[in-house]
Amino acid sequence: MAPFDFALDRELWRWVPDEVSLHLTRTPFVPVEVSLDLARLVSEHETLRDAVRALTAVAPEVVAYACASGSFVDGLAGERAMCAAMTQAGELPSVTTSGALLDALAEIGARRIALVTPYTESVTRALEDYLAEAGIAITGRAFLGLTRHIWKVPYRDVVDMARQAVVGAADCLFISCTNLPTYDVIPQLEAELRMPVLSANQVTMWSALRRIGEHAVGPYQQLLLDEAPQPGQQPQMGEPPQAQAEGQEGWA
Repeated sequence: MAPFDFALDRELWRWVPDEVSLHLTRTPFVPVEVSLDLARLVSEHETLRDAVRALTAVAPEVVAYACASGSFVDGLAGERAMCAAMTQAGELPSVTTSGALLDALAEIGARRIALVTPYTESVTRALEDYLAEAGIAITGRAFLGLTRHIWKVPYRDVVDMARQAVVGAADCLFISCTNLPTYDVIPQLEAELRMPVLSANQVTMWSALRRIGEHAVGPYQQLLLDEAPQPGQQPQMGEPPQAQAEGQEGWA
């Protein structure tokens, strides 16, 4: 399930193996810009329960809430309560983007991270508070201050923000917001920055697929390579593949 303004269905599909089917539903529309208020509105427990009940018609094996801000806005306790509400509504495993992020950070042993977001300062600060509560230190950050149309941000802007954010001794970079395109930018950034790069959509799909014994797919993404190496596709960090961003020539 995703917020009403989610526009990257196709990007989520790119992490899904051929034998797995992905079904999406959205929260009801509310006339509010991207903000802390919106994050709370799209993550109300009854909204989540209704969405899970709609999805159970197709008998899913796991349900994922694909929204970073909606799952970190009320801290660790809020994220756990969301998972409990979803699990109760559908009687099946549930994950959220922010919970998946903590799982991914633990998987790669990262405790100090650089942070990139498209959010306003107040929403970015809420993410920092969530991470601090989990014992994760922020070494640097960059944000765009957007309140709408986040899915329209070009890859070149994500790359520029990443370069600004990595100013300290970070274990990895995290790019927040499931409405921010990241699939094709991860390989270049991992090679250039010489560290793992996680994104909101990536960790969401990685975590959900793990719950059903499947592996997310994606070339040259360290989180995925560590989990399920593929013969002939294990480049050393710093040796990038040819960039193949669809329709994004020249974005570096």
